[in-house]
Amino acid sequence: MIPKIAAKKIFIGKRTLNAILIPLQAKNLIVLQGRKGYIMCGYLNLKVANTFRDVAIKIIGVATIREALKANVHSCTNSAKKMGIHKGQPIKDVLRIIA
Repeated sequence: MIPKIAAKKIFIGKRTLNAILIPLQAKNLIVLQGRKGYIMCGYLNLKVANTFRDVAIKIIGVATIREALKANVHSCTNSAKKMGIHKGQPIKDVLRIIA
């Protein structure tokens, strides 16, 4: 049986972000996607994201969308830094920037 993918909408004011959880073999793949960028669990390869000039934020130690929303920035791409995103910043603040 294939594990079920979970998708939710997150509302930030009048804007909407997509939250996706995909169960993989050992851990869950979690992505929070806004218009201007995305937040991703430890599966994110920042070197590749930097190559594409993505506004990408990495979080670690999360297994659910709820945990992702309570996390802090572990690391981010140069494009994210240019938007004012920094290590240690609460994800709730980042959502407002990337929505």
